Amino acid sequence: MTDLSQFPIAQRWPAAHPDRLQLYSWPTPNGVKVSIMLEETGLPYEAHAIQIGKNETWTPEFLALNPNGKIPAIIDPNGPGGKPLALFESGAILLYLAEKTGKFLPQDPALRYETIQWVFFQMAAIGPMFGQVGFFHKFAGREFEDKRPLERYSAESRRLLDVLEKRLETRDWIMDDYSIADIATLGWVRNLIGFYGAGDLVAYHTLKNVPAWLERGLARPAVQRGLLIPAAD
Repeated sequence: MTDLSQFPIAQRWPAAHPDRLQLYSWPTPNGVKVSIMLEETGLPYEAHAIQIGKNETWTPEFLALNPNGKIPAIIDPNGPGGKPLALFESGAILLYLAEKTGKFLPQDPALRYETIQWVFFQMAAIGPMFGQVGFFHKFAGREFEDKRPLERYSAESRRLLDVLEKRLETRDWIMDDYSIADIATLGWVRNLIGFYGAGDLVAYHTLKNVPAWLERGLARPAVQRGLLIPAAD
């Protein structure tokens, strides 16, 4: 049986199946990237709910795995060379799982890097901008008297949606085939118009291709399962 005792997080959140990939996460737009990917690939894994509302990412055990104190993070007991590998940052985890399984990332070098650039587009632009809209529209930021931050982030989020809208004019997915670029992005668009309730702010109703893409993505059984993992008790 695999020994995970070298990882402090395994003491606080013990593994019932230490031979499986361990996922430490919460069903946020970043967290569900990895659970969706794991469901899509069929890799055996065990999910541990890290309750961000209770600041569990700032515990010493979690920080030993991710010093940045953010979900998601993983431990793969069968990493490179057969040795356990700890990894954080959702984009890095998606790339790792794609390369480990040979799925959802083209083998052709040019297409591979094109896919990676769209993952980075989500990581560097969509995630941060949509998250700021959520803060200033739904959470504490909505009480701010100065509305310029919300206006700025809403306008930038709409611009980013327009980038996606144009990209999807002649294709069903961000690349020709469903890939980690879609997996990285679906949860954020869903969250923007759903949980954040910012559809009107970004004129989502005027878009055609992005809503159709989102509907296709959300119809995938693995996506439907992944969006609920780990279960938010």
